[in-house]
Amino acid sequence: MFSSRLEWNAHPNPLTTLLAEKRRQGVSILDLTESNPTRAALDYPRKELLTALADPRALRYDPDPRGLLSAREAVSEYYAQRSVEVPALRILLTASTSEAYSYLFKLLTDPGDEILVPRPSYPLFDYLAAMESVAARQYPLRYDGVWHIDLPALASAITPRTRAIVVVNPNNPTGSYLKRAEWERLQTFGLPILSDEVFSDFAFSPDPQRITTLADQNSVLTFSMSGLSKIAGLPQMKLGWIVASGPDHEAALDGLEWIADTYLSVSTMVQLALPRILSASAPVQEQIRIQTAANLQHLLKCTPGSACRCLTIEGGWYAVLEVPRIRTEEDWVLQLLAEKDVLVQPGFFYDFESEAFLVLSLLTPPAIFAEGLGRILESTASRS
Repeated sequence: MFSSRLEWNAHPNPLTTLLAEKRRQGVSILDLTESNPTRAALDYPRKELLTALADPRALRYDPDPRGLLSAREAVSEYYAQRSVEVPALRILLTASTSEAYSYLFKLLTDPGDEILVPRPSYPLFDYLAAMESVAARQYPLRYDGVWHIDLPALASAITPRTRAIVVVNPNNPTGSYLKRAEWERLQTFGLPILSDEVFSDFAFSPDPQRITTLADQNSVLTFSMSGLSKIAGLPQMKLGWIVASGPDHEAALDGLEWIADTYLSVSTMVQLALPRILSASAPVQEQIRIQTAANLQHLLKCTPGSACRCLTIEGGWYAVLEVPRIRTEEDWVLQLLAEKDVLVQPGFFYDFESEAFLVLSLLTPPAIFAEGLGRILESTASRS
């Protein structure tokens, strides 16, 4: 009766079942998976944001498929403040990065085509690709003290039906940025690059070998994506964007405009407010940087000498904790929740190739993070 694209397993897994039961019982859970900035005890500039959303021009509907010029100019200014020149004419607004992916898959693929995506990474690509009747083929990231793209494996994953390569920069959850040498090699494949840069502003330290955005690259057709969800800590505002660059970017934008005109999904109210939202985002970003850095430092301080190891992280909102391989990741997360009331994510949620890894959100309020980490280290010590 329904499309085969919707044939996903919707049954609750053991972790969600246990969590639901704990919450039904009223148990206080130490949630170390919190990725919603509006629940992370941040102090938002309420007056500025609410005033920005009260623009009376929002009462008039005058849509532009690429997004209102004033909003695209605000995005252009966002890049200018980072010393990157991105004219407004190369920007197209979307309701989210997920929608940006759907537009780009529509633009670049036919049913049955393939997109290369990193592994480990955010577990959304299979669903986004399936909704467009394309396949998400994985290429691996390797860890040898730092994370890097396995370029030979990526090259071998390319088939005649490969239409683009997705780069998450920095990656979620590994926190690894694209390096210049990797970018040089990626360009040689001659495929469009889809660069997801939503966490780009949240590096923990500088690195001259790092590339934080591909928005100003011109050697291959490239699409850089970001939005308010992470930049301003406002996922509910539902505004993202695509920056097109490189050969044929004008034709690509024409195609994207046709797609966007079919949906016209971006709210006029948020577009009008965008210049003021972006100008008010600096203090929110700073709070996020302070909070994530404090949690990371606490993690790095507490894990040496323990049964756990924190993998190197360059940026983003997450940390990967290696735990003893005496049981599966599923057993670890279930036991931590059942016995310690601590909620974490297993590495297999992100398609880690081996065990045992736990993924912790550094956005968690520090008191909760510290208490939860303490219980994790206590549990792993008693079972190692």
